[in-house]
Amino acid sequence: MAASEREPVRVVIVDDDQLVRLALRLVIEGEPDLTVVAEAADGDAAIDVVDERRPDVVLMDVRMSGRDGLSATREILTRPAPPRVLVLTTFDSDDLVLGALRAGALGFVLKDTPPPRIVDAVRTVAEGKPVLSPAAMSRVIAAATGPGSRDARDATRQAARRRLEALSERERETARAIADGLGNPEIAERLNISVATVKAHTGNLFAKLAVENRVQIALLVRDAED
Repeated sequence: MAASEREPVRVVIVDDDQLVRLALRLVIEGEPDLTVVAEAADGDAAIDVVDERRPDVVLMDVRMSGRDGLSATREILTRPAPPRVLVLTTFDSDDLVLGALRAGALGFVLKDTPPPRIVDAVRTVAEGKPVLSPAAMSRVIAAATGPGSRDARDATRQAARRRLEALSERERETARAIADGLGNPEIAERLNISVATVKAHTGNLFAKLAVENRVQIALLVRDAED
């Protein structure tokens, strides 16, 4: 099917600020391949509209009055054939953003990101690819590696290592390559295996680690090595 004949990507906007929702709607509705099918002002309403409207992408605020975006993301991603979640943040709550990624959100953008980049992020996430804005990634890395409770870091590391112990050697090598940001062809070249075998290993990673996407695999590997 030609690009012009495809159905528009269906988007739900979740934010407790009405002006933010309006601005995002204007940006998204200005694109012929995107459409806003619903809005929600908190996590509970987001879950309801996702169940009702079955969007392709949810633009999810992190901190809201009522149910927060992290909790809502976790529940939404338990649904059969769930939408992709793209987190919006002002970075006043780095831990929640990290938690959202670990819960299965496919990426995040800053709320002050230029509109064309927000649109590109929606399209990228709709294709099942992660979106990690450079500015946001630097904050996430700082949050993950900065000062904090040694006991908490040790517990996270040990939990991640226990999950990775269930993998075969080749699966662990594939997970390591994914954490290094390699695509399937590059992983195949590194491990001297076929792309089809890489895809098989990746499918095993999803099942054994109970994850939804490659971002979660990368975070788990990083946690194990922290």
